Amino acid sequence: MGGTSPKQYLDIAGHPLLWHTLRALCGHPRIEQVFLVLAAGDALFARHDWREFAGRLAPLYCGGNTRAASVFNGLLAVRDGVGASDWVLVHDAVRPCLGGAELDRLLAALSEDDTGGLLAVPVTDTLKRAGGDARVVRTEPRDELWLAQTPQMFRYQLLLEALRTAEPALVTDEAGAIEALGLKPKVVMGSPRNIKVTYPEDLALAEVILKGRDL
Repeated sequence: MGGTSPKQYLDIAGHPLLWHTLRALCGHPRIEQVFLVLAAGDALFARHDWREFAGRLAPLYCGGNTRAASVFNGLLAVRDGVGASDWVLVHDAVRPCLGGAELDRLLAALSEDDTGGLLAVPVTDTLKRAGGDARVVRTEPRDELWLAQTPQMFRYQLLLEALRTAEPALVTDEAGAIEALGLKPKVVMGSPRNIKVTYPEDLALAEVILKGRDL
């Protein structure tokens, strides 16, 4: 993304990007508590107004060097207040456009599931595998391929143990850690609007989505 400010604090529609992400989670009636894992040295969070989420939001200054390490540290930090069988949803801070319909669909699909799962959307573009010379090696079949999104939803103890035994540098999402245990997370239809802000142009797209939703 570039710039001097971490992307979760960049302005979108008059608020930090992170504010929109937290609004989607804190505003859902079935989510009891939102724990926000921050870097230990994060000095920017306190400079913003989070009063709208008072009572629902708890910042945890225990982030790690990888996503897996951050989630694992967060799970350890809340262990005294979360039951082993409680559902935990892990969501990217920079996915500000999560819709209530997708969240409802995820909760409904997984509430009785033995393993848990994640939001995802089917791959619709043609996939090309290229070599080091940027020449196409082959076209990959896209049948049964999905693009993983978040939230990803698993039981507390299962997710804790999966991340405890995983190699943090190799695990790119929670579902991957669960898969490494030999389990099969369920994919639940997400939405193309649930974008992850990665490139500068994503900010403009996220703002269009959010403003359209508020009309």
